[in-house]
Amino acid sequence: MQIEQISVKNFKTLKDVKLTQISLLSVFIGPNGSGKSTLFDVFGFLHDALIHNVRQALQKRGGFKEVVTRGEEGPIEFEFKFRESSDGPLVTYSLKIGQEHGSPVVQRELLQYRRGQHGQPWRFLDFKNGKGQAVTNEEDYGKPNAEMRRDVQVLESPDILAIKGLGQFQKFRQISAFRRLIEDWHVSDFHISEARGTQEAGFAEHISVLGDNIALVAQYMFEQHPLLFSKVLEKMRERVPGVSHVDAINTPDGRIVLRFQDGSFKDPFVARYVSDGTIKMFAYLLLLHDPKPHPLLCVEEPENQLHPSVLLPLADEFREYARRGGQVFVSTHSPDFLNAIKLEEIFWLQKQHGVTVINRAMDDETIRRLVVEGDLPGYLWKQELFGTLK
Repeated sequence: MQIEQISVKNFKTLKDVKLTQISLLSVFIGPNGSGKSTLFDVFGFLHDALIHNVRQALQKRGGFKEVVTRGEEGPIEFEFKFRESSDGPLVTYSLKIGQEHGSPVVQRELLQYRRGQHGQPWRFLDFKNGKGQAVTNEEDYGKPNAEMRRDVQVLESPDILAIKGLGQFQKFRQISAFRRLIEDWHVSDFHISEARGTQEAGFAEHISVLGDNIALVAQYMFEQHPLLFSKVLEKMRERVPGVSHVDAINTPDGRIVLRFQDGSFKDPFVARYVSDGTIKMFAYLLLLHDPKPHPLLCVEEPENQLHPSVLLPLADEFREYARRGGQVFVSTHSPDFLNAIKLEEIFWLQKQHGVTVINRAMDDETIRRLVVEGDLPGYLWKQELFGTLK
């Protein structure tokens, strides 16, 4: 799956933004407060709205008045254009959220595919205020002269996403596929303090949002995917001087703890005694060697606690992760990390009149010319030339 275009209106500082020509790896730069975290929260908001409902997703962020752009009454709007495969049809998902009598409602929710270059789109799902229609003969999509058959559906509440309810039924295959996409995308909010602790013995295949289950994931990778885990350990030895081995052991009280072996010492160190950078590098390597990549992975400022020398190979691993099937969005302030990024992968954000403006670096003729002549994007960013050259 690859998202090709994103449009957002009236979501916090994102009053009216559109990202086009989005690559498999996209890197977002900008000063503090320019809207990078807000952009990533678009994905967190949709995930919360799907898992719970729109009301709870809004309340988690202070309510509708705190989420809608200052000075605007709404509605809050999102639109995603994506393809499930490189040769697949263009899919559009649109969502419009407003208020009625002080309560949030889904004013419009639409999921549609376009048939060919000039064909009319099939609206697999079209809902307004909790009522709408869904296509029931999806198997006929793409057949010549095929006509849509629709079921009328009514949701329990107008603040529930239709893809949540209908996506549970196998007869709505396309809706179910998009629902799983939102459920499975991952917005990392890694906390070193959470990763250092021990975990109750159990099972975990994927790194959690906070990173508080890395010992369980390490144990799972060691037992179920030993070749991948060996690659993780090999890269740990290359990037963290002294670390020769990492394992997850069971403690007598039924917990799992990470141990890092330093080749200079006889006994290993448990996670709470190793450096922040060591913990974070191990967590990122587990995340990026996941046997089943998330369809979308968002990571904010991966350079924190890491030595500049490891940022170039880390950028390559983000790109490789995307090639394996997981599109990646990264925000950064690091010139060293940005020097490893292609110009067509960079977007920069600015605040103008209190709202966010998003620019594609490739569209700036002067920046493009400087890079062609040999300048690296990170150095141009460090010199504050993005957004100032004309």
